[in-house]
Amino acid sequence: MDNKDNTRRGFIRKATFAVAAATAAPAILKAQGLNEGTRLKAQGAGPFKLKYAPSIGMFSATVGNDDPIDNIRFCNDQGFRAVFDNGLMGRPVEEQDKIASELARLGMDLGPFVLYADFGVTSFVTNDPEKRSMLLDKMKQGVELAKRTNAKWALVVPGRYDERLHLDYQTTNVIENLRYCAEIFEPAGLTMVLEPLNTIHDHPGLFLTRIPQAYLICRSVNSPYIKIVDDLYHQQITEGNLIPNIQAAYSEIGAFHLGDNPGRNEPTSGEINYKNIFKFLFEKGYNGTLCMEHGKSIPGKEGDARVIAAYREMDAF
Repeated sequence: MDNKDNTRRGFIRKATFAVAAATAAPAILKAQGLNEGTRLKAQGAGPFKLKYAPSIGMFSATVGNDDPIDNIRFCNDQGFRAVFDNGLMGRPVEEQDKIASELARLGMDLGPFVLYADFGVTSFVTNDPEKRSMLLDKMKQGVELAKRTNAKWALVVPGRYDERLHLDYQTTNVIENLRYCAEIFEPAGLTMVLEPLNTIHDHPGLFLTRIPQAYLICRSVNSPYIKIVDDLYHQQITEGNLIPNIQAAYSEIGAFHLGDNPGRNEPTSGEINYKNIFKFLFEKGYNGTLCMEHGKSIPGKEGDARVIAAYREMDAF
């Protein structure tokens, strides 16, 4: 391929993105007065093909406030059919109830909330009775939250690696602890999703890092209430091979987290080919959430517009 071909392809891609941004940006940047009941209506843009889930508050620069209900309505108007809220457990009960009610009214899904993610201690990797009791108490709190909010997914990070204990013993302990957790989750219909995280850039010292490792654990626990959340940002750093690993572990994947690399911002800002990934998931019939757990490459309202335009571009597979 010569330089002219490279230049032409670059120009075509930029022009495609510019059209998508131009379609989304004018409507987004005009959004005003949401508290007074005037909400943005998507300009000819229907629902996305997949359930991309912005975090509640992701578009607060455009919405003009941090009110979760206004932010949920804005996401719905833009064609999103899901949201997620890592901090749901920390919200006042009254606010949790309002969020649940509005999502039900709009027919939107709620992605996994963070139930347990203590990066500083060994927890699931031990067979310590006190730590197991602590974990099970936490799981019971998650069940109570799920009952109030109709949440179906709870995210868990199994904690730190124990350098004094062989990996195989740690893995056995994790499996055993998760079996106890599954007994609590099953009657409530709540599913735990385990998140492998990268130790190279963001979270050194953690036990769970790879999709094959998480797959082995889930298959060993052998419960439909213990699954994986595949964070594609983290896995691009840890092991790459994204689509083959999705294919291999698909039966045990309950949700996805999104973010491009490097930078952990919206698709099109880094090296991951999200259009191919989304096409693959669509053809697999995936109907779960894809949580947009990333930042924005541009701040403010312009950044909000770019995020939405990027998802429109990636959703056009």
